[in-house]
Amino acid sequence: MRPGEELPPLEVPITRTLIVAGAIASRDYQDVHHDAELARAKGSPDIFMNILTTNGLVGRYITDHFGPTAILRKVAIRLGAPNHPGDTMVLTGTVERVEATPEGDTATVGVVGANGVGRHVTGTVTVTVPAGGAA
Repeated sequence: MRPGEELPPLEVPITRTLIVAGAIASRDYQDVHHDAELARAKGSPDIFMNILTTNGLVGRYITDHFGPTAILRKVAIRLGAPNHPGDTMVLTGTVERVEATPEGDTATVGVVGANGVGRHVTGTVTVTVPAGGAA
């Protein structure tokens, strides 16, 4: 891993099941994440993904790339355009900085998740790959 390295993109189909299951799994029972009629009444064209599901997908993107021994140290994200059913979010990332630590190499990775409307998520993830781990 080195600064400037680009991670391969990950396409995530945005389905109703993913949105609703993510909301339930994170105990986010806001109606806009499971009830299309109420979401429309509140001005949204449909239900939309919650931030905790997005956070989990960003974490998965990083650990899929750096391997099962990777340790997420910090995930800092900001939401933008909503993820609605029927769209696809494409996650991309770039290694911004790498530091050797006693635990292994620690990288800061800039992440963007874009969909058909625009940027759904932007942020940074700090990840440590223990010595002898994948990457």
